[in-house]
Amino acid sequence: MGRLLLLSNGHGEDLSGALLGQALQSEGHAVDALPLVGKGQPYRDAGIALIGGTQEFSTGGLGYTSLRGRLTELLQGQVVYLLRRLLRLLRIAHRYDQVVVIGDVIPVMAAWLCRRPVATYLVAYSSHYEGRLRLPWPCAECLRSPRVQAVFSRDQLSADDLSEQLRKPVTFLGNPFMDPILRDDRRLPEARRRLGLLPGSRRPELEQNLVLLLGVVEHLPAALLSSGELQLELALVSSLSDASLSELVAPIGWSLKTADSGTSTLLRRDAHQVRIRRGGFGAVLHSSDLLLCMAGTAAEQAVGLARPVLQLVGEGPQFTAGFAEAQRRLLGPTVFCVDGEAGTATTLQRTAALALELLERSHLDQQLQRLCQDVALNRLGEAGGGARMAASISQLLRASE
Repeated sequence: MGRLLLLSNGHGEDLSGALLGQALQSEGHAVDALPLVGKGQPYRDAGIALIGGTQEFSTGGLGYTSLRGRLTELLQGQVVYLLRRLLRLLRIAHRYDQVVVIGDVIPVMAAWLCRRPVATYLVAYSSHYEGRLRLPWPCAECLRSPRVQAVFSRDQLSADDLSEQLRKPVTFLGNPFMDPILRDDRRLPEARRRLGLLPGSRRPELEQNLVLLLGVVEHLPAALLSSGELQLELALVSSLSDASLSELVAPIGWSLKTADSGTSTLLRRDAHQVRIRRGGFGAVLHSSDLLLCMAGTAAEQAVGLARPVLQLVGEGPQFTAGFAEAQRRLLGPTVFCVDGEAGTATTLQRTAALALELLERSHLDQQLQRLCQDVALNRLGEAGGGARMAASISQLLRASE
């Protein structure tokens, strides 16, 4: 079996890389990881060895989305850090039989410079953004190289488009980040209508997003919530503790309470209440009729489960109006968003009204249900994407022996 190096550049890419890495380990390969941005925590959680020390930056690898973000990355030394990581890559690449890229132009170019065999999962690019994918220079030139033995896309449209552009086969085998969600069999108790709230995972943007989501909840009819006709579930990361959460919501009139069962906590303001689910992200996605979302990968996973998604635009650095609009192009017609300035009372009220409409449509509108299923299959793929990629990479390694 081979020795493989995973090369990724972002939190979402690290998550996909860790899942692909586990699938490759199951095939019998020795796998290390070199995350170019951030701490690479998904690799640690998966038990995959990291090359060198890692460092996290406040932009979360998203500095390219604004001038302020770019300046912040410069001041924090992220560019220098990236160059050091690339130099380390060039020094150690000879130890590996293949470099596996998860990301965009930066790791693609870095892998090409290594002069080692490469397999690339272009999770960061899609033809759905513009209809025809415009790869940034020199990404296309690197991918055309004979050293790049396999290119995997994140959807079928991109596979067809890039196969023509690169004049070599590009395949869509599914997306590894969908695998744990599609396999997750946990469910919440039955409810007539359930709205899941996804504020994202990056702090401090998480806190800003949560305040806005609660603003939408305040515009939902109290009678629906108090009667149990509508249940609200908040998928929350463990990094935001109960103490920090309580301190965050107190100024806006919300408080943290223990549920009657004593096994979970609630956010409550008068008749409005939201149940907090830590460690139950998959159950919230599977059990919700609609996801009110201010996140990246989580929204993709919701669409991959054939759930409609309602966006709420925030202040960023990630979930801005521009990011939300790009996400709608990527994920298609089952992602909805109201027009309006971020955070205003009018926008929050209109979002609440659309949420109620979509909750009903999710049950009664068979055309929407079929559309959700079609979008899930064509844009995210079936379960097992990581295993299929790992098998394809194993085949390449056997052929080169």
